[in-house]
Amino acid sequence: PNGKTRNVGFSFLGAGQVLGFCIGLVLGGVLIETVGWRVGYYICGGVHLIALALACWVLPQDRKREAISWQRLYRDVDWVGATIASSCLGLLSYVLAIVTGSSSSIREPLNATLLTIAAVLVPVFVCWVGRQERLGKPALIPNSLWRIPTFTAVCLMVLISWGVMNSMEYFVSLFYQEVQELSALQASLRFVPGLIVGFCLNVATGLLVHRFPANYLVIISTILCAGSPLVMALIDPKWSYWYAAFWSMVLYPVSADVLFTISSLIIVDVFPAKTHALAGAVFNTVAQFGTSLGIAIMAVVASNVTGESGNPNKKSPAALMEGYRVTFWLGFASMLLTGAVGIVGLRKAGKVGLKRE
Repeated sequence: PNGKTRNVGFSFLGAGQVLGFCIGLVLGGVLIETVGWRVGYYICGGVHLIALALACWVLPQDRKREAISWQRLYRDVDWVGATIASSCLGLLSYVLAIVTGSSSSIREPLNATLLTIAAVLVPVFVCWVGRQERLGKPALIPNSLWRIPTFTAVCLMVLISWGVMNSMEYFVSLFYQEVQELSALQASLRFVPGLIVGFCLNVATGLLVHRFPANYLVIISTILCAGSPLVMALIDPKWSYWYAAFWSMVLYPVSADVLFTISSLIIVDVFPAKTHALAGAVFNTVAQFGTSLGIAIMAVVASNVTGESGNPNKKSPAALMEGYRVTFWLGFASMLLTGAVGIVGLRKAGKVGLKRE
């Protein structure tokens, strides 16, 4: 049902992600310090089996639909669009993974060729799904989705915000372990304040989102979140955790957590019921792609800056910190860009999550 119940439901969905990340982060640090990292994969496998059993028991039965047949699979699925999109994302993900390890590898003929093919497939996909829409045939991601300004805005914002948030988690963890030379467990425990804030913020957003304009909430949270990479960009590794890094950990999840709940509510408000699943899937795909893209770009920047450092020992804490500091400045600029997108794209969003009869 719409209204407060749905708002809280979406907020707990986001809070569950934060809680799961917190447990996984701390547990990972404990495993590395004790029995070893390999045990973590066995635990993940067991947890997924439990989740499968719970899904079979808890999820309600779907309404009766047309029986699945080969004819229906051929008729109702955009196989060409799926092939183009999968090929593009697969090639791009591969190149990003290679470049993350060594930025100079982009100059290799194979990687440059794959990146070019991925870039060409983007307009090909846009033209294909446009053709499918015009002919009234199934389209994997219809171009009409992007004609709704609020949806386009939240997708752009989540692309950047998720990239910055996950990059912060990655590089702050490296800062703790490679620059401050802390153990994996000590590093993971330093993330806990931010994860507590993220959990509480998700719940609070669900309870209060219908009282305030969505653009105000998103812009304020984005500005607050920009303070996290700014603090890390200015930090002295010798400073106490409570003096600077603590505040960065408190602020880094603010934007992504507020944006998740508000974006979910925007999607169910602006699209008809039959389009909710598709729009939600696109939104989550953009978020995951933002994670991969953000970490890859930040890693390339950090690697290049450290490689050009005047410090002869490129693996020393001082040389590594030069690269990390630049990535934090880039994260700060990215969050400001996210805020600008919110100001323009969500200016007419108004209040979301209101109860409608």
